[in-house]
Amino acid sequence: MKKEYRIKNNKEFQQVFKQGESFANRQLVIYFLEKPEQEHFRIGLSVGTKIGNAVTRNRIKRYLRESFHSLKGKIKPTLDIVIIARQPTKDMNYHEIKKSLLHLLSKKNLIRKQ
Repeated sequence: MKKEYRIKNNKEFQQVFKQGESFANRQLVIYFLEKPEQEHFRIGLSVGTKIGNAVTRNRIKRYLRESFHSLKGKIKPTLDIVIIARQPTKDMNYHEIKKSLLHLLSKKNLIRKQ
């Protein structure tokens, strides 16, 4: 995922947390904020140290980024999305994480209908 698709600094994370909406399933929590002036969506990832060691956390983040990369054309472009991984994600593979993410995104209609 290119840098312009990422939320990096704390101020932007906090803005999404405070002004945005949230919803979750067992594996992931998603916060999103609508930004009409934006030309493409941006994502921020958070995987806490309780989930595992650095190797495990980086693998989860890699899977989430790759999932977004494959869904790039379907996600509404005016969104800032922050994803927080929960404990069960440490035992999941790429396809399970992608399925969970897709379920959550379609639950709140964050995906364009084709």
